[in-house]
Amino acid sequence: MLTISQLASYAGVTVRAVRHYHAKGLLPEPERDHSGYRRYDAASVVELVRIRTLADAGVPLSRVRELLVADEAEFAAAVAEVDRRLRAEIRERQQHRERIARLAAGDSLALPPEAVAYLTRLRGVGVPEEMVEAERDAWILVAAQIPERMAFYMETKERQLDDPNVRDLYRDLAEITKWSADDPRLDQAAERLAAQFEQVPDEAWDEEKLPGDLADLLDGVFLSSVPGARRILDRLEQLGWTGWTNIQRVARAG
Repeated sequence: MLTISQLASYAGVTVRAVRHYHAKGLLPEPERDHSGYRRYDAASVVELVRIRTLADAGVPLSRVRELLVADEAEFAAAVAEVDRRLRAEIRERQQHRERIARLAAGDSLALPPEAVAYLTRLRGVGVPEEMVEAERDAWILVAAQIPERMAFYMETKERQLDDPNVRDLYRDLAEITKWSADDPRLDQAAERLAAQFEQVPDEAWDEEKLPGDLADLLDGVFLSSVPGARRILDRLEQLGWTGWTNIQRVARAG
């Protein structure tokens, strides 16, 4: 006869597992001997090995008792069902692995290849990483809402980057975002922006417009994250321009 520790050792499980199987009603508890100890026989070892094998194979404990008393046909059907479930879990875990791999891919997690190429080019022309990250986050929002327009937007942005003045503007903006709301240089920055806007044909602004709710969301990010954003927008409006995401020409204030 075996103690609970010996039983666990024979079956390759822990004493805690044996007690758990007792609590679940999977393994009958033997009577205690005159010293108050439980004693197990060879049949208990066989039964425990069968329980452990089924559990290790992925069979839920709620099904183990059913399989222990099933006939051959019932057992085969139950095993087939467990196999189908395990295959589904493997597919799901593989999908999780693929998502983790995409996380490691950085920009490509939620952006199409043309947007990743654009961000790479921004870095290549010397745009600071904080500006690249801000652009990335904005385009993630756009790609989630209107993915069919991303190719057009990226083609437009790539074309704009051919202009050295636009590249300089990106680099300037990286500094501007750090200035306090009362920095007098903000007015000069807005004036430089307005001069850049003047070089863009009017029809281009209409082509590049985002849906109003999405533009409002992105404008809100700009206003909340850049201390001088409000002052820049106010000065731009004085110079005849309104908006930040959807920029448009307006009548200048008298």
